[in-house]
Amino acid sequence: MSDLEERVAELERELAEVRLRNARVESDKAWETSLIRAATIAAITYLLASVVLWVIGAANAMLGALIPTLGYVLSVQSLPVLKRWWLGQR
Repeated sequence: MSDLEERVAELERELAEVRLRNARVESDKAWETSLIRAATIAAITYLLASVVLWVIGAANAMLGALIPTLGYVLSVQSLPVLKRWWLGQR
């Protein structure tokens, strides 16, 4: 095999690796921005906060657990807007 053929073969292997990595990155990004992920985290946050507030004897534990849950939901909803603004400033 000539030097040129070896270089082309190496570039093709590297390109295949980059494509595989890009596919993984795209899948990770899709998960990070999915509604099911945000809803699951919000539900877990609510459940854990409810349990903690109930265990410490806080009044209205179920209602109080909405505060961290709503904070999470608001941050998830506002972060894409902030990201676009920040990227525009760079």
